[in-house]
Amino acid sequence: MSFKEIVISIIVSVVIILGILFVPKLLKKEEAKPEVKEEPTKQEEVVKESEFKIFNTLSKNRPYAVSINNTPVAVKVQEGLNKAYLVYELPTEGSTSRLLALFQDQKDLTIGTIRSARHNFIDYANESDAIFVCFGWSHYAQAELYKGSIEYLNGNEKTWKSAFYRNNPEKLATEHTAYTTTTRLDNYVAKNGYRLESDNTLLLNYSKEEVNLDNIEGVKNANKVTLPYGNITTIFKYNSETKEYTKIVNNKEIKDHNTKEKITTKNIIVVKIKHKMAADKYYWDLYTTGSGDGYYITNGKSVPIKWSKPSRNAKSTYTYLNGEKINVNDGRTYIEVHSTKKKVTIE
Repeated sequence: MSFKEIVISIIVSVVIILGILFVPKLLKKEEAKPEVKEEPTKQEEVVKESEFKIFNTLSKNRPYAVSINNTPVAVKVQEGLNKAYLVYELPTEGSTSRLLALFQDQKDLTIGTIRSARHNFIDYANESDAIFVCFGWSHYAQAELYKGSIEYLNGNEKTWKSAFYRNNPEKLATEHTAYTTTTRLDNYVAKNGYRLESDNTLLLNYSKEEVNLDNIEGVKNANKVTLPYGNITTIFKYNSETKEYTKIVNNKEIKDHNTKEKITTKNIIVVKIKHKMAADKYYWDLYTTGSGDGYYITNGKSVPIKWSKPSRNAKSTYTYLNGEKINVNDGRTYIEVHSTKKKVTIE
């Protein structure tokens, strides 16, 4: 056997011996390796655990509570309401009403038109630990905001002007032309030291299952709900196919000025309150605290409820007549704060 053949034979023998010694150990180690489960990303966790479309219960971002123009002439230029998760309608002086619309985690959304604040609007904005957005204010609201009762942006003062703009496609008076976007608001509050997060934004109890009112005390059909405020009459008409209510103002179906979508809601909570003329004999002072009667309306049904609010900054509580807290369906909710001097018609 030549020297070259001897060397090749030795190398082959060494490889075989190493294979016999180490390959079984490597295989055993591989077999013993525990199964590693892939962890979901943070975004996947949010999608999995946040079971509601209307409100992300995992989000800690503070909402914006925006004072929305609701005078008859300006209803047609409203924008963004179908992206609000919660909307209050509040009686104001001159037999009018104004909206307070809450938006959370909305990207590049146009909102308007924006009007001036009233002091009792702050009572409801604070229920959701919101950042309050307005364009002007009554002197009562100004005093409240100057006290620091809530973080806010007012488009009528130079400090906040960059967060607002004017647009007048329908050639209305100037007071009906103020808008903002969530991008402008987000940029402003991020740069100016506003508190951005909260664990206290959720006002209502949302149900994973469809709420059925059939067995609740006092249930009745609610295919049409009529709420007169004065020169504004708000009507909600039920659509059994979509299981939502379409909003009608002064007998005219309302649509978003930009998207042309009908303005709709899934839930309606009616809160009956007392009010009086404020000391200046012009603005109204709403009795937002205490307790009273109301209605919860969803899926074509209505039941009587009780409301309570122990203090101006406290959250309102809504219960059935037996004292059990109501659950609301996954969808937009309109809270109609309605004078005890006006009649609600449910049919």
